[in-house]
Amino acid sequence: MLTEEIQYAGMDEMPVENREFTEEVLTGVNASKVEFVSVRFERCRFVDCDFTGAGFYQSCFDKCDFSNCRFTGSYWKNCEVSGCKGNGSMFDHAVLKHVKLLECQMPLANFGGSLWEASRAELCSFQEAFFSEVKLKKSQFIKSDFTKVDFFRTILKGMDFSDSVIESIMVSDSYKELAGMKINMFQAAEIAKLLGVKIV
Repeated sequence: MLTEEIQYAGMDEMPVENREFTEEVLTGVNASKVEFVSVRFERCRFVDCDFTGAGFYQSCFDKCDFSNCRFTGSYWKNCEVSGCKGNGSMFDHAVLKHVKLLECQMPLANFGGSLWEASRAELCSFQEAFFSEVKLKKSQFIKSDFTKVDFFRTILKGMDFSDSVIESIMVSDSYKELAGMKINMFQAAEIAKLLGVKIV
């Protein structure tokens, strides 16, 4: 049903609106530039789907799997993504405004060049993900795992990582990304190692 709705929306240039989809499986679907308004996806699985340039408004993904799917240049506003898997998914140059990610597994995801505005990620795993050249405005990361995340050219000033994991994060040679970020005393030792400082 969802596949057909997306196809119709693409042809008619009309949004998928006020719908609820449960336990749907989509494979190889092209949903680029399709808009989803007040749509709820629950326990849906997306395989090799393309949401490039798609728009999501007042929508919810609950316990879905969109691993390795493309959301490049997508636009999100007032959405919630909860209990989802997005391993290797591509959110490069996406815009997330008033978006909440809760208990999501998104290792190796690509958020390069994205904008996070008034958004938050809580209890999420972003291990080895790409957060290079990301703009963070009034956003929060809470109790999340950023092990080996690439923050190249992402200004982390004012961001509170004190209850998150930031082991082996990657930044530029100048370390300017780290200026003004908030960390706890144990993380300070980790950052010191990154800077080449030996604590005795």
